[in-house]
Amino acid sequence: MKYLLSLLCLFSITSCHHTHNEQALEQLDKKSAREVTLKTVTKGDSVLHITTQHIWFNGEQITSMSDTIVTAVAPGTWNTTDSSTTLSKVPIYVTVQ
Repeated sequence: MKYLLSLLCLFSITSCHHTHNEQALEQLDKKSAREVTLKTVTKGDSVLHITTQHIWFNGEQITSMSDTIVTAVAPGTWNTTDSSTTLSKVPIYVTVQ
């Protein structure tokens, strides 16, 4: 969960920054960086929330890790929900600390 929150923040800040100064992914320097991918996959009645990280240092990938959280497509809650809304379509908010 801690990784997911950190990644969500990174995504949010990156999205805001790119609106002012967008740079093609191919142009980014990976010599020393942390690359984060957030992916949502619907599989049957479940949604897989997949977070993958690759850490680069001095031009070498030193480690990578992937984590998956599984939820129901439309979990039951106390509040009335729109039947067209599912967890595979909710917005992603990112916080970097």
